[in-house]
Amino acid sequence: MTMPDYITLTGLCAGFLTTTAFLPQVIRTWKTRSDRDISTGMFMLFCAGIALWTVYGFLIDSVPMIITNMTTFVLASLILVMKLRYK
Repeated sequence: MTMPDYITLTGLCAGFLTTTAFLPQVIRTWKTRSDRDISTGMFMLFCAGIALWTVYGFLIDSVPMIITNMTTFVLASLILVMKLRYK
Protein backbone atom coordinates (compact mmCIF):
# COMPACT_ATOMS: atom_id res chain seq x y z
CA MET A 1 0.00 0.00 0.00
CA THR A 2 1.45 3.39 -0.95
CA MET A 3 0.65 6.73 0.57
CA PRO A 4 -1.06 9.45 -1.44
CA ASP A 5 1.37 12.00 -2.84
CA TYR A 6 0.18 14.83 -0.58
CA ILE A 7 0.97 12.77 2.53
CA THR A 8 4.48 12.01 1.30
CA LEU A 9 4.97 15.67 0.31
CA THR A 10 3.80 16.82 3.74
CA GLY A 11 6.28 14.46 5.42
CA LEU A 12 9.11 15.63 3.20
CA CYS A 13 8.33 19.30 3.85
CA ALA A 14 8.11 18.76 7.61
CA GLY A 15 11.37 16.83 7.61
CA PHE A 16 13.09 19.43 5.45
CA LEU A 17 12.14 22.24 7.83
CA THR A 18 13.13 20.41 11.02
CA THR A 19 16.35 19.14 9.46
CA THR A 20 17.49 22.47 8.05
CA ALA A 21 16.90 24.00 11.48
CA PHE A 22 20.25 22.44 12.43
CA LEU A 23 22.21 24.21 9.68
CA PRO A 24 22.61 27.56 11.50
CA GLN A 25 24.02 25.76 14.55
CA VAL A 26 26.39 23.65 12.46
CA ILE A 27 27.63 26.73 10.59
CA ARG A 28 27.97 28.83 13.75
CA THR A 29 29.84 26.11 15.64
CA TRP A 30 32.15 25.56 12.67
CA LYS A 31 32.92 29.27 12.19
CA THR A 32 33.31 30.27 15.85
CA ARG A 33 34.81 27.00 17.07
CA SER A 34 32.71 27.72 20.16
CA ASP A 35 30.42 25.15 21.69
CA ARG A 36 29.82 26.66 25.13
CA ASP A 37 26.04 26.63 24.91
CA ILE A 38 25.67 23.12 23.47
CA SER A 39 24.82 20.26 25.81
CA THR A 40 26.86 17.14 25.01
CA GLY A 41 24.39 14.88 26.78
CA MET A 42 21.44 16.34 24.91
CA PHE A 43 23.09 15.86 21.53
CA MET A 44 24.15 12.29 22.39
CA LEU A 45 20.58 11.40 23.33
CA PHE A 46 19.22 13.27 20.33
CA CYS A 47 21.52 11.43 17.90
CA ALA A 48 20.53 8.08 19.42
CA GLY A 49 16.85 9.00 19.08
CA ILE A 50 17.26 10.12 15.47
CA ALA A 51 19.08 6.88 14.68
CA LEU A 52 16.11 4.95 16.05
CA TRP A 53 13.66 7.12 14.07
CA THR A 54 15.64 6.22 10.97
CA VAL A 55 15.40 2.51 11.78
CA TYR A 56 11.67 2.97 12.38
CA GLY A 57 11.37 4.68 9.00
CA PHE A 58 12.94 1.63 7.35
CA LEU A 59 10.66 -0.72 9.28
CA ILE A 60 7.52 1.09 8.12
CA ASP A 61 8.97 1.84 4.68
CA SER A 62 8.55 5.63 4.98
CA VAL A 63 10.79 7.47 2.52
CA PRO A 64 10.24 10.92 4.11
CA MET A 65 11.12 9.58 7.55
CA ILE A 66 14.22 7.78 6.28
CA ILE A 67 15.61 10.68 4.24
CA THR A 68 14.97 13.45 6.73
CA ASN A 69 16.13 11.52 9.78
CA MET A 70 19.30 10.35 8.07
CA THR A 71 20.07 13.95 7.14
CA THR A 72 19.22 15.21 10.63
CA PHE A 73 21.47 12.51 12.10
CA VAL A 74 24.40 13.68 9.96
CA LEU A 75 23.91 17.34 10.93
CA ALA A 76 23.41 16.61 14.63
CA SER A 77 26.42 14.28 14.59
CA LEU A 78 28.53 17.06 13.08
CA ILE A 79 27.56 19.31 15.97
CA LEU A 80 28.37 16.55 18.46
CA VAL A 81 31.74 15.84 16.83
CA MET A 82 32.63 19.55 16.87
CA LYS A 83 31.52 19.74 20.52
CA LEU A 84 33.83 16.88 21.45
CA ARG A 85 36.68 18.09 19.22
CA TYR A 86 36.68 21.75 20.31
CA LYS A 87 36.68 21.00 24.06
